[in-house]
Amino acid sequence: MVLGRLTHYAFDAVLFSAFLAGVKRSTGLTPSVREDKITDNETAKSWITRYLAIGEIVMDQSVAVMSSSGWFERKR
Repeated sequence: MVLGRLTHYAFDAVLFSAFLAGVKRSTGLTPSVREDKITDNETAKSWITRYLAIGEIVMDQSVAVMSSSGWFERKR
């Protein structure tokens, strides 16, 4: 039960990080991790930066899979 809940929360966190990556790509807006905005803690900034990078990786892989699939087409 606990493992299932932890997996669910981890999936939700990755999904939200990918959402933030999509917002960054389509609008250029990204969360600020400067010292005066979030925290002076270097460890926390490092974790936030890694968290956002996971979303970028998921977004890249998702786009690659969808591009090679016949179920999706690119419209410009």
